[in-house]
Amino acid sequence: MPTDHTDPSDRPRAGADHPVSPDGPRRPQLVVFDVNETLSDMGPMARRFVDVGAPAHLAATWFAGVLRDGFALAAVGTSASFAQIAADSLGVTLYGLPLDRPAQAAIEHIMEGFADLPVHADVPDGVRALEALGIRLVTLSNGAVSVAESLFERAGIRPCFESLLSVESSGLWKPARAAYDAALERCGADAQETMLVAVHPWDIDGASRAGLATAWLNRSGAPYPAHFVAPDLQASSLVDLAAQLS
Repeated sequence: MPTDHTDPSDRPRAGADHPVSPDGPRRPQLVVFDVNETLSDMGPMARRFVDVGAPAHLAATWFAGVLRDGFALAAVGTSASFAQIAADSLGVTLYGLPLDRPAQAAIEHIMEGFADLPVHADVPDGVRALEALGIRLVTLSNGAVSVAESLFERAGIRPCFESLLSVESSGLWKPARAAYDAALERCGADAQETMLVAVHPWDIDGASRAGLATAWLNRSGAPYPAHFVAPDLQASSLVDLAAQLS
């Protein structure tokens, strides 16, 4: 895959054909959501680590390592499933710790936590508010579609989404451009009519370089890294984002 050396500042930004204009944000026709941490609350995963005798703080370290390894594979043009990388990474993370059960049982217990995750508190109202604006809603996750499916069923918002997509269909994890291009093709949408919503600056940067408008969901109030392409919009919640687009 050829490397894109285009200066991000040269990419078309606000204008008549972009969902954010000089007069303020205009409504995209399609919103593509990231899932893990953007919509799902990963906080309970820390409890799963404690359950098996591991420190709670390792949950964040482990998840960051999962993303790192997925990105590393994408950088060399290959991929593995989220579940495989996550489980393998758990084996490394838990190695040498005084667990209260065999390592494989500990890995299985932690991985099962994905089946019980809740959405963030702002998600149900925010998703419904965006749907009420007439915007098509889909997801694009580095994880499995089944995880998003059960997450939204538990939250009562599955009917709000037109499609649940995974990078498994593109062969490369986000933020590889191929992942965003494959999602747009599946949805029959133009990048300039589409907005990605994510909590991860790396996802914002990748989508922006692929030509999509972007909205950074910043629930914590943290600063945005200057080395990434800046988001078109910043919102403190999905309800806030819907208000900005209304």
